Amino acid sequence: MKNTTYHKFALRPIGILLILWMFSIVAGQAQELSFTAKASKTKLGVNQRLRVEFSMDKKGTNNFTPPAFKDFTVVAGPSSSVSQSWVNGVSSYKQTYTYIIEPKTEGNFHIAPAHVTYKGKTYESNGLDIQVTKAVDTPKDPNDPDYIASDEVFLVAHVSNTQPYIGEGIYVEYRLYFSGRIRLLDVDFGDMPKYEGFWNQDIDVKQDEKTGEYKGRTMHYYTLKKAILIPQKAGNLRIDPMSMDILLAIPTGRYDFFGTPLMRRLKKHYSSKVRIVKVRALPQANRPDNFTGAVGRYELSVKSGKNVMKTNEATAIKVTVQGKGNLKLFEMPKLNVPAELELYEPEHSQKVYPTVSGLKGSITDSYSIVPSRPGKYKIPPVSFSYFDPEDEKYHELHSEDIILQVSQGNSTTAAPVSPSPVQSVQSTGEIFRFISQKTHLKRLKNKRFFNTPLYYLLILLAIFSVPTGILLGRQKRKMLADKAGIKAREQDRLARKYLSEAEKNLGDPKAFYVALEKALHLFLKSKLHIETSQMSYSNVQKLLSEHQVSEHLIATVFNLLKQCELVRYASGSAHDTRRDYNKAKELIHKINQEFKS
Repeated sequence: MKNTTYHKFALRPIGILLILWMFSIVAGQAQELSFTAKASKTKLGVNQRLRVEFSMDKKGTNNFTPPAFKDFTVVAGPSSSVSQSWVNGVSSYKQTYTYIIEPKTEGNFHIAPAHVTYKGKTYESNGLDIQVTKAVDTPKDPNDPDYIASDEVFLVAHVSNTQPYIGEGIYVEYRLYFSGRIRLLDVDFGDMPKYEGFWNQDIDVKQDEKTGEYKGRTMHYYTLKKAILIPQKAGNLRIDPMSMDILLAIPTGRYDFFGTPLMRRLKKHYSSKVRIVKVRALPQANRPDNFTGAVGRYELSVKSGKNVMKTNEATAIKVTVQGKGNLKLFEMPKLNVPAELELYEPEHSQKVYPTVSGLKGSITDSYSIVPSRPGKYKIPPVSFSYFDPEDEKYHELHSEDIILQVSQGNSTTAAPVSPSPVQSVQSTGEIFRFISQKTHLKRLKNKRFFNTPLYYLLILLAIFSVPTGILLGRQKRKMLADKAGIKAREQDRLARKYLSEAEKNLGDPKAFYVALEKALHLFLKSKLHIETSQMSYSNVQKLLSEHQVSEHLIATVFNLLKQCELVRYASGSAHDTRRDYNKAKELIHKINQEFKS
């Protein structure tokens, strides 16, 4: 009996421990956060949208960071909602962040997980796999705002010539067409077009509303961008699309009491089509030996400043090519002169401006020539060839001979020496003074320098100058070696300057966003040590990610940059400059905090 009693008594604390352990597991599980992502559909057409929801079941979450949605355009969101209920003594809580997104292209895409912090721990949602197919047919309801937005607004890339020769100038013009009953409220630019394989230069355009024909209909349009393109290689070259999100006011087909159409606000993503330019190689038949790549239509001029001169005098001979075509992209013809003429490197100058048919203007090489001997010299003709894409032929130009008549220049000779102590020479353009034949020396007063205060002061200065010079030299070498750092500090200084300028122009949206855009660009360049040519979205995103900057901050930076671009094309839209200024300051502060060197 005693043993039995002992065993019963021993099992009690073990059972209690087991129960407490089970309760701790349940309590721990109750403390875990459930964080999930859900899409309204996993398969859709490229012209459709889907809703993505990120839900969590606990209060007290913070630092919600959405994925970058790099293959999609965020049309709306994030919108946040909270629901809470109490049923049969059991409470439930749900907080949801919702995004409306639209695919950019067809294909299979993965939406990365979102992140949130709860009680000091970071949680990750599940990812989503989305399949995007070709565009699907939408119901043709003339009163459906979504159908109207698809049928009466178009972003189009017009290309002047889709089969140019290498070096032949063409232009691309991006137009936004819309019907008269639609109003544009706001524009958010997305990807800007790239022109790989082309030399390109933008043409200034006026953002004036015009009327034109498109698809057999008379429509209003804005010219958003125009650029000269000069192909640099043969084959099929791609002109990437321009994309943007536009907030529209669209009629619903209903009217108010006074007969005014009721409008619905709708944000929709638009993109121009990819354009392919089939570039033709220049013909090899009848190609001149001196052809250096000039394509267009040109004139050659060779002029001398003077043809009659003296030895050791200089004259200028100017070789000028003027016309229309791929100026700046070919070699200028060279000037050859006899060996008796000294020829200096030419001074290069150009007056070139863009037009829709290519570059137009002139390029000049100005040579300086100095003859060393008298005589008659013949400078041979200069030749230049170009290809004219209009008649598809090579043309060769030749200048006239230039004859230089050179006579002996004035020589400077000394006058005969006379017995007088000082000789005078008649001026021949310069003045010479002969050495005096008698000296007139005076004894200077001797002043003792050794053991004077100045003597010891100079010794001390010499002693201290050695280490000082060494330290200064090291500092200078260190500063010169840190060229990237110097440049980064200068860019950071300019960024602060432009941010301050933006604050001063809060009442002028256009000036404000121009200054804000410069400030953000300079800040990123100084932080990442990159040049302007490396300021692409993908490169900056990659570099910021490598320095452990969150995807949410990266996306916010580029959204703010797009907002700055918007002002140039929709200056009449409402903008909250104070909000965007504060957002820029906060972004810079947060990136500096997260940035890991």
